[in-house]
Amino acid sequence: MENFYADYVDAYAIPWAINIVLALAIFIVGRLVIKLLLNLIGRGLRRAKLDAMLVSFISSIVNVLLLLVVVVAALDQLGVDTTSMIAVVGAAGLAVGLALQDSLKNFAAGVLLIIFRPFREGDFVEAGGVAGIVEHISIFNTVMRTGDNREVIVPNGGIYSGVITNYSKRETRRVDMVFGIGYDSDLLKAKRILTEILAEDERVLPEPEPVVAVAALADSSVNFNVRPWVRSADYWNVLWDTNEKVKLRFDQEGISIPFPQMDVHLHKKSDKL
Repeated sequence: MENFYADYVDAYAIPWAINIVLALAIFIVGRLVIKLLLNLIGRGLRRAKLDAMLVSFISSIVNVLLLLVVVVAALDQLGVDTTSMIAVVGAAGLAVGLALQDSLKNFAAGVLLIIFRPFREGDFVEAGGVAGIVEHISIFNTVMRTGDNREVIVPNGGIYSGVITNYSKRETRRVDMVFGIGYDSDLLKAKRILTEILAEDERVLPEPEPVVAVAALADSSVNFNVRPWVRSADYWNVLWDTNEKVKLRFDQEGISIPFPQMDVHLHKKSDKL
């Protein structure tokens, strides 16, 4: 009987104890190595000046993947057949990927937006069918605030797959305006008035030089293209103020602004017996 227990201990207990100790060692050492690698990866990503949220997310993904490797190695040391487990995990990952393909698309687009930075928080952009100020960029969506103070959450996939217009990227913008005068009005006088209005506005930049030119001899008006350059922050105020100033000055100087009108001719038909 004593030989039986001795043989059992030699054949099973000691090898199992050794395997358990080695598996625990693999797990503990693996965790320490993972922690060291995550610190190194985090430092490298921060030196690359990536977004803090993206750094945290990448670190979390790497942590899960490396931990899975360590667990598989520890179980393999215990003699557990990990082949079937890896196959099950792979199948589950494929099923989850198919179920969340839209979310994965938004995630991939969010990573690209954070890396390449076509816009930043505070920029006024037109993207994903929405025009507004970017308030927050996350992994899956972007939060924008419209001009009438509505909060719109736009999926990143729709933003990155479409055209992105960033109105805040450049320091200056050109204001494109068209003003029409009647054919009986003084063309040179109207041109002089438009030039004076731009020259009197301190927000209009001297370079590039503002353009005031006859653009078209239309059906009922002579159209001027008026194109001053301003700082991007002054765009809307210059546009609105110039429209008002032109109307007031044209009225004062007797310059007519044509508008659509309809002539109705009435014909009296005599009654005949």
